[in-house]
Amino acid sequence: MAIFRMSKATLLKELRDYVMIFIAMMSYCIGWTVFLLPNNITTGGVAGIASIVYWAVGIPVQWTYFGINAALIFVALKLLGYKFCIKTIYGVSVLTVAISIATTYYNARLLSDEPFMAAIIGSVFCGCGVGLGLLNNGSAGGTDIIAAIVNKYRDISLGRVILLCDVVIISCSWFVLRDWEKVIYGYVVLYVTAFCIDQVVNSRRSSVQFFIISNKYKEIGERINREPHRGCTVIDAQGFYSGKDMKMLFVLAKRRQSDLIFRIINDVDPHAFVSQSSVIGVYGEGFDHFKVPSSKKPKLYKSDDGQ
Repeated sequence: MAIFRMSKATLLKELRDYVMIFIAMMSYCIGWTVFLLPNNITTGGVAGIASIVYWAVGIPVQWTYFGINAALIFVALKLLGYKFCIKTIYGVSVLTVAISIATTYYNARLLSDEPFMAAIIGSVFCGCGVGLGLLNNGSAGGTDIIAAIVNKYRDISLGRVILLCDVVIISCSWFVLRDWEKVIYGYVVLYVTAFCIDQVVNSRRSSVQFFIISNKYKEIGERINREPHRGCTVIDAQGFYSGKDMKMLFVLAKRRQSDLIFRIINDVDPHAFVSQSSVIGVYGEGFDHFKVPSSKKPKLYKSDDGQ
């Protein structure tokens, strides 16, 4: 079996993913069942549909949530691959069990007299949970699956995709609640959730670039290669005022590696001239993958002379 052929590092990474997905689902469960559902504030996706069905006909949210997600996972299996779907099934199962326990044994209603604060806090828990799940190759299902499919083929913000998918669901809650104030709170939840998803997901993907001018560029480059394991490009440069030829290092790295790179530069040459800036996207080995549509081969037409 494939699991027995896994290296120790791969196995530890997989275990870490499952632990983080579990934490993510607990965060989502707290946001939904403690702050949003008891205060009649809807959210987007399958959770929003489950909430509306519960308020309308009394069906427990966990059953509607699980049933719709089972259908979505079946459809997504071929598009996203078994690895994503297995972790999504795990996430959906954990969240279903957590919701069942929370709705059965925990009936407290926090911030019942402050629905706006309940909406903000609940959406932060939900957004961080969804983002953390996506960051570890899993999800809470629902529109997360749709967002993951779109994000696989297009470089579109995950939060934006979920935002667009969920506007209709939030609006439909008016037919059950008959309260525009609750619908507006739902829009607040939607925006804050999308914002939190982007912040959590982009926190790991965020990259920076460095331009480093130093006479000790070789030593700095060797240490950057060895410690944060990042490549360096040496660029021939010339000072405009002095006319002096010099070497400049160009480095791309993850934002979390910035402190280490600055520490290396300071250790080797405290007088180096350094420019750091954020980049919108970095694609290639060690960073993100290209997200472009698959192009079809162009048709070949014969010219009049048969060529």
